Amino acid sequence: MTVTVFQARKILTMNPQQPEATHVAVRDGRVLAVGDLDRMLSVGRFTLDDRYADKVLMPGLVEGHSHLMAGGLWMFTFVGYHARTSPDGKVWEGCRDFDEVIARLAEFERGMADPKAPLLAWGFDPIFFGTERMTVEHLDRVSTTRPVVVLHASQHLMNVNRAALAQAGITRDTDIEGVARFPDGEPNGELQEFAAMFPITRLTGNVFRVTGSDPKCLRMFGQMAQLAGVTTATDLVNDLSDGNHAALAEVTADPDFPVRFVPAYISMDGAMNRAQGGERIRARQAAGNDKLHYGLVKIVADGSIQGFTARLRWPGYHNGAPNGIWILPPAELKAAIKDFHAQGFQLHIHTNGDEATEVALDGIEEALAAHPRWDHRHTLQHCQMADEAQFRRMARLGVCANLFANHLYYWGDAHRELTMGPDRAFRMDACATALRHGVPMAIHSDAPITPLGPLFTAWCAVNRLTSSGRQLGTAECIPVADALHAITMGAAFTLSMDHLVGSVEIGKFADFCVLDEDPLAVAPERLKDVGIAGTVIGGRPLPLPGQA
Repeated sequence: MTVTVFQARKILTMNPQQPEATHVAVRDGRVLAVGDLDRMLSVGRFTLDDRYADKVLMPGLVEGHSHLMAGGLWMFTFVGYHARTSPDGKVWEGCRDFDEVIARLAEFERGMADPKAPLLAWGFDPIFFGTERMTVEHLDRVSTTRPVVVLHASQHLMNVNRAALAQAGITRDTDIEGVARFPDGEPNGELQEFAAMFPITRLTGNVFRVTGSDPKCLRMFGQMAQLAGVTTATDLVNDLSDGNHAALAEVTADPDFPVRFVPAYISMDGAMNRAQGGERIRARQAAGNDKLHYGLVKIVADGSIQGFTARLRWPGYHNGAPNGIWILPPAELKAAIKDFHAQGFQLHIHTNGDEATEVALDGIEEALAAHPRWDHRHTLQHCQMADEAQFRRMARLGVCANLFANHLYYWGDAHRELTMGPDRAFRMDACATALRHGVPMAIHSDAPITPLGPLFTAWCAVNRLTSSGRQLGTAECIPVADALHAITMGAAFTLSMDHLVGSVEIGKFADFCVLDEDPLAVAPERLKDVGIAGTVIGGRPLPLPGQA
């Protein structure tokens, strides 16, 4: 058996029994030994690989909440507020007002050959543009004949033009919650949450989501993951259909594919009941591989805070907006939790608002009373407005939290001024509170909602700075070491993969992130700027995209 020993300036193992090392031995894609060069002699003959001798290694980073469509969305026009970098390295500047959004869409429309094809765009968020909302009047300036569809950054809302409304059959008589209207009752083109968006989704062939099951797009996601140092990532919206599974199996069978995928089952359109869903998950579990791990269930309780569709307890939205939308009404939410829990699956439950968190915790407590189960690791995803009492309750119930730390930077100012007000904004994504109460915790990007980049996510949790430079809740800042744990072992724990990934430890996959600097040695405010020099997956060193 061939043994390779990788040498580094330092290895941050994330294993408290041996926090640091300089050498790691790898055999058959797994870690065989960790320590100094003398310790490597115990493994027998080996080949010394010193390509990382001046670098810092740590476990491959784990993104515990992402969507594989993050790669394929770059097939469409980006109209977000903040600049973003596409997988090919191109920097797309942000659109800073409605006119810039319209201009970018119009430029793309002029280059479209098929006059009937829909124009699709993504990344838009009106919360940055004051009180004005986008309507059909804006998008009709792009085209009055072809459908124009603009998916919001949160993916919980979209805007469309009149042609899209007409072709999808949405009229003043459409009785669907979330269809926003002008004062005269006519639809204004803003569609809030999945039920309202479904006619457009059907019209476009669900093309935004389909990109997450196309092998080419999955490889684009792989490029993004490498650039971010990520070697394990979730896909938290996937129906695990034959086509989706085939695409995932195809790319993960490639020895040089750089990411391990953890898809979570969800039936967004309700086409499958929960028993059928359970059967599908078990069938996929039997067909997985070392880079494809099934077994999670995704449940969505409410919407997005910045879209004003999250469900909040009193006193509600700071600006007086009406309470949000239940994606699953409370009784149905509790039934789904109880059913999938009883089937033995691990649940990842989307709860943005604190009312949604409370109902989800009620459902978990009822499920545990009916079907006691140790180490279930049910995880509240986002969980942005949870308060002290709710974190205490999570700890008591054995519930994990995966907090959306990136929100603090991208929407922190808007949350302080519009959605939550100062007091509640200071407790958003309360990492310190979660750790203080012993809640197993991860932090995430929710890519493509925000860019994939765990070191940036860790920086957000450590510094809690908004895009304007304001610190949002000093008491909830956490040390760098805790933030690094949250993007490695913490995330791995919430995926029930902590026995396979998350630390450089004997028996685990030899997945490493290669860094230019020691993240524990740089100033905390520089954490996001630590360079990613490469990744290693299963002991295979992989150059970054574009490198030889």
